[in-house]
Amino acid sequence: MVSQNKIRKRFTGTVVSAKMTKAVVVEVLRSVPHPKYKKVVKMKKRFYARTEDPLKEGDIVVIEESRPLSKLIRWMVVEKKS
Repeated sequence: MVSQNKIRKRFTGTVVSAKMTKAVVVEVLRSVPHPKYKKVVKMKKRFYARTEDPLKEGDIVVIEESRPLSKLIRWMVVEKKS
């Protein structure tokens, strides 16, 4: 039996594109140590997220994973930080 209390991933990122009607592209930055050289390297990844609120580029948002909503969109914007 599958538990009803699923823990969903949450990331904080910056909106880099808001040209779609109900979706935005959010870029998430994270710092990880290099596997061999151990230097801390910044890595970034872009996620397509569904939103109902009007957002603009540069907004900081929190996204949460959800069921697949379209070919690319698998995340929801939960809150706008600024």
